[in-house]
Amino acid sequence: MSRRQPGTADADASAPALITTTEALAALCDRLRTEPFVTVDTEFMRERTYWPDLCVVQLAGSQDVAVVDALAEGLDLAPLGALLADPAVTKVFHAARQDIEIFLLKFGAVPQPLFDTQVAAMVAGFGDQVSYDQLCRALANTQIDKAHRFSDWSARPLSASQILYAAGDVTHLRRIYVALKERLEREGRLEWVAQEMAVLNQPATYRTEPENAWERLKPRTSNRRFLGLLRAAAAWREREAQRINIPRQRLVKDETLLELAATGPETPAELSRARGISEGFAKGRSGAGLIAALQAAKALPDSELPEVPKDRGGPSPSPALVALLKVLLAAKSEEHHVAPKLLASSDDLDRLATEANPDLPALSGWRRTVFGEAALALKAGRLAVGVEGRRIKLIAAG
Repeated sequence: MSRRQPGTADADASAPALITTTEALAALCDRLRTEPFVTVDTEFMRERTYWPDLCVVQLAGSQDVAVVDALAEGLDLAPLGALLADPAVTKVFHAARQDIEIFLLKFGAVPQPLFDTQVAAMVAGFGDQVSYDQLCRALANTQIDKAHRFSDWSARPLSASQILYAAGDVTHLRRIYVALKERLEREGRLEWVAQEMAVLNQPATYRTEPENAWERLKPRTSNRRFLGLLRAAAAWREREAQRINIPRQRLVKDETLLELAATGPETPAELSRARGISEGFAKGRSGAGLIAALQAAKALPDSELPEVPKDRGGPSPSPALVALLKVLLAAKSEEHHVAPKLLASSDDLDRLATEANPDLPALSGWRRTVFGEAALALKAGRLAVGVEGRRIKLIAAG
């Protein structure tokens, strides 16, 4: 199959097509599979559901710009699944995680190969979590319309202005991708981006295991029995929210889970006394399931209770050393034109300050070269931080 060369000079002027039939979608995807890359975005609704409801898919190649009505009656999205799985066509997203989660649920696989322009922009020095708006201004010399940012994308019919707005999320993305890719190739950093894409390529990145859901609440306790009850309650909530397709916080709020782990109610009457739990909920199927989960957790032997998270114990990091590491991080970020968050997180810096040689991304691969080695040298007294003019200066200690 021959590949079209990407053309971006006047491609943004392409009029978007509204795709509502399987035949039109198949023809579009056949054309896009001749392209070296295709830009992709989605519009979905999730305010009232656990699982995202896909409403619109936007696609663009060098010539085609299309808005696919995913709710159109009789539309089969299989041709889109085949396009997303084609290894010869790079799928370009901006801030891809939610879009990929939708496609993983819909097609059972992560689109391959991937390129996330938000990650690439961080590698290219545009700062932490740079927005699509910012990249449009900086690399596509355009300002995007924000009028329909909070549209109800499940309402039909789609208006002409909604279609134009949705198309804008993939038209300008073509120029952004080309500009970022050329820049990263010149700087020899495409491999850095590829390493970051490895996380996005893993299906586990988008799945919450119910038994691990409690960790998201970051409880501040070393009481393992409490943690066991919290784990049971959070796992129940995750499964129940999935079963009835409702947002987990709308089912039971986080603070209520923490209260239930502390009180361990055993009857509907006791359960209904918790904040946010109605009498009807407590006496119904959901309440019975939650009480059963808590009772099962109470019966667990100590050996089966969760371990206290490592970051809850041990000495606290020295605030002064953490501050020095933050200065070093900022200096290295400035020197190499890469977003600080991509090099190391706040938790990474805390662990660097307290552990001799922690297992961190900051101490492996390209991050170790850019930042990690200097951080270890600073801790060991082999590197000092000074000031030269208006810039930070790193001084090798004798």
